[in-house]
Amino acid sequence: MKAKMEKLVEHIDGKKILVVGDIIVDHFIWGTVNRISPEAPVPVVNVTKEELLLGGGANVLHNIYSLGGEAAICGIIGDDEMGDRLQALLRGLGASTEGLVKGKRPTTVKTRVVAQGQQVVRFDREQSNAPSDATIAGMVNFLDRNISDFNAIIISDYYKGVIGKTLMKQLLTRVRQVEKEYNRKIPVVVDPKPNQPDRFCGASLITPNHMEAEKMSGMNIANTEDLRTAAALLLEKTECQAVLITRGESGMALLEKGKELLSIPTTAQAVFDVTGAGDTVIATLALGLAANASFADAAALANIAAGVVVGKVGTATVSQEELLAVLHGEVIVETAFTSC
Repeated sequence: MKAKMEKLVEHIDGKKILVVGDIIVDHFIWGTVNRISPEAPVPVVNVTKEELLLGGGANVLHNIYSLGGEAAICGIIGDDEMGDRLQALLRGLGASTEGLVKGKRPTTVKTRVVAQGQQVVRFDREQSNAPSDATIAGMVNFLDRNISDFNAIIISDYYKGVIGKTLMKQLLTRVRQVEKEYNRKIPVVVDPKPNQPDRFCGASLITPNHMEAEKMSGMNIANTEDLRTAAALLLEKTECQAVLITRGESGMALLEKGKELLSIPTTAQAVFDVTGAGDTVIATLALGLAANASFADAAALANIAAGVVVGKVGTATVSQEELLAVLHGEVIVETAFTSC
């Protein structure tokens, strides 16, 4: 397994991934707390640092670059200062901003106040109404001109209105056309919110977390049999080829059509912050599939990447060097997986 994973890390280098979905600016305010406010029973945070980071689909793109791949992003931003600053962050990675469409809404911003390594509060600036027809047309125009350039596509769904049935249908139609014309597969992997799971019908793989899988399947998942049943229901509902349920400290569970449920134990040694962990998983999965890995091998690599990123504070990414360090034993983790 170790040798196979090392080879896969090498093969993901340079693979081109298109990220389509909700784009977020993660605004972090770092500080210290020494007293409680006399005005209300809340901590007073003495601000020491502020930073803007790529979030949502943009953090997925950041992970792809960190892992050695290449990426472009297609989504909606506002005609505002935060939209401009987000574009500057993307250009700093060397990423194209051609697929960004300015809609009639502000750029989504999530502000987190962190003191002594703990998140104190989060507040969001966003609008999640459905985009206008003109905005969707702008995204589809980008897809028409560029979709054949990519080895895989990621749908990064934060349920902010971008990933609707209309856009998904048009995207998947174009994927099928390219596959037929060039005689090659373009995996479409989805990091979904549980609302309207039929939006994702026809994708290659979906990656709900435990809670999202419960909502999408309509059942409580309390044991392995429940997990198997819920995953099977999701395969039926979405008509996908595979479902990967991420389960935090319990690792992951993969179900492919016609196969047994595969349990993948967690590799995390310590969990400090799960912010962006789903972005790391979907980025690694897509790169693995773009490199012609099986669903199981791509999921195993994504599990290792997730184990690294949750040990960091903030919206983090994982590098190719970090993955190789784990595989070379410089960081000791359990990477075996078994059938349930």
